[in-house]
Amino acid sequence: MTRADFVLMLPAVAQTLFVFALGASMGSLVNVLVYRIPRGMSVVTPPSRCPACNTRLTWRENIPILGWLILRGRCRFCRTKISPEYPIVEAVVATLFALFFLLWYVADPHTEILGLRVGAVAPGWTANGIARTWPAFVALLVLIVCLVAMTIIDARTCTIPLVLAWTPAAAGLLLHTAHAAWFQYAHGSLSAIHPGLWLADDGTRWVSDKGWLWTIPIPPQQQWGWIGAALGGVLGIPVSLALQKLGLIRRSFADYDEWEKKALQEEAEHADAHTEAGPADADPPPPDDTDDPHGAAQLWIQYPHARREMLIESAFVAPIVLGMIGGGRVARVLVSHFAGPWQPAAGGGFAPPVDAPLWLTVLAGVCLGYLIGGGVVWAVRILGSLAFGKEAMGMGDVHLMAAVGASLGWIDAVLGFFGAAFVALAWAVVSPLLGGRIRRAMPFGPFLAIATVLVLLCRPLLEIALGRMFGSAGPLDLP
Repeated sequence: MTRADFVLMLPAVAQTLFVFALGASMGSLVNVLVYRIPRGMSVVTPPSRCPACNTRLTWRENIPILGWLILRGRCRFCRTKISPEYPIVEAVVATLFALFFLLWYVADPHTEILGLRVGAVAPGWTANGIARTWPAFVALLVLIVCLVAMTIIDARTCTIPLVLAWTPAAAGLLLHTAHAAWFQYAHGSLSAIHPGLWLADDGTRWVSDKGWLWTIPIPPQQQWGWIGAALGGVLGIPVSLALQKLGLIRRSFADYDEWEKKALQEEAEHADAHTEAGPADADPPPPDDTDDPHGAAQLWIQYPHARREMLIESAFVAPIVLGMIGGGRVARVLVSHFAGPWQPAAGGGFAPPVDAPLWLTVLAGVCLGYLIGGGVVWAVRILGSLAFGKEAMGMGDVHLMAAVGASLGWIDAVLGFFGAAFVALAWAVVSPLLGGRIRRAMPFGPFLAIATVLVLLCRPLLEIALGRMFGSAGPLDLP
């Protein structure tokens, strides 16, 4: 490496170090979320304190990663051991931040490692640089933070706080839509058919790539129908909530708390009877693990009315599905009424009389990602529960993948969902070899989160695999 090459690398190195430091700080936030949210505590107040001596921590103790190393893993005031989980989480989030920045904005698109084009991991729009595409990158970073927090909390408590799923969904909606609106305002009236146009640095020509095409990867002639379906489906959500509020649809599993109390009481009575009736040298009854979240999950899947509750959830989903079906048809009718009849297209079919604005296409794409990402998991939850009579998946998993869809688009959400089965299988094989013990009710949320990250990192492999599966001449050109 020449001195000139080294100097040219310095800006990228400085930017990567900044992103790494930002990720470490966000990892510190994840530690706060993981500790406080399950306990019902405020994330903002009170300030960080040592849980052992309750001494308020100063900025020196709160330095991500380095703070734990400087203190040698002990509280500076009471010398109580500090769990290494804190710097590990901070390092994981920092590494993910820096890794995606390197792959998306620093690595050459033609860079290969072991015959794989590592540069192909980056979406096409990242070629326009971080200065022009930072909103989409920030949406990814918000999702990563929440995925890590949801993974740890779900692994510990078998629950996913919905606020951690709603946050990346809202960020995706605001950032992607506002970015598209700004782009259209700054560069004139551009249709959604050409969503990736950027003005080249020389100011004389337009550079085209796929841009926001991940939002609704469909033929232009079907554009308005899918926009109407996405918006109609989202409008169906408040309709379902209103029906629930009016008592026309009751909340699913509303009687679970009462059933659980009765089941625990019967279990305690059975344990007492076993203790009184058993011989003096009999083995003691198994310990009560109801305080153990995994034990509680075991009790949860014993709930005998899962099929009945799935019918209730199907009634809740019905307005959303009807909104998607009706919204697509209404959109086409409205466009024909206000903009004129559809015209025959050169490639067959009919083209819309007017193209949708870019911001509307992106807005609908985010909504579509939210609906499909969550809808696939919800469909498996309902069908699996009806088939086996036990709750197949939790509602937290539904919200998790809905957030992934809103942030990354429905394609990555669907791939992440099906990829989670392979991650779970790998865990089932590797965990016993490492001396771990797999519980019967292992939560599925961590597998969904890990699979989502792997989909983003293994895009070249997925393109090759899907290209061969569908008989493509080359790797599939996924958005």
